[in-house]
Amino acid sequence: MTTLADKAILSGADFRPPMLEKDMYDSWKSIMELYMMNRQHGRMILESVKNGPLIWPSIEENGVTRPKKYSELSATEAIQADCDIKETNIIL
Repeated sequence: MTTLADKAILSGADFRPPMLEKDMYDSWKSIMELYMMNRQHGRMILESVKNGPLIWPSIEENGVTRPKKYSELSATEAIQADCDIKETNIIL
């Protein structure tokens, strides 16, 4: 029987996270959490998974309310927006 570790080695898990298999969800989840934590801003990436993506703040301009552009986000909001994208890419 092939173990998850064997499959990880064969699939090149050093460079990407393992694929999800129905019968190995618990171990896959643990590995994915560790993989995400090992990335830059890992805690923020994991927060994106657990709490959903950043709800972009709005700004009122000339009497019209619109979402802020990426360039208008605070430094923390911009990092969180980037982490949302990283989280999606890791899972996909």
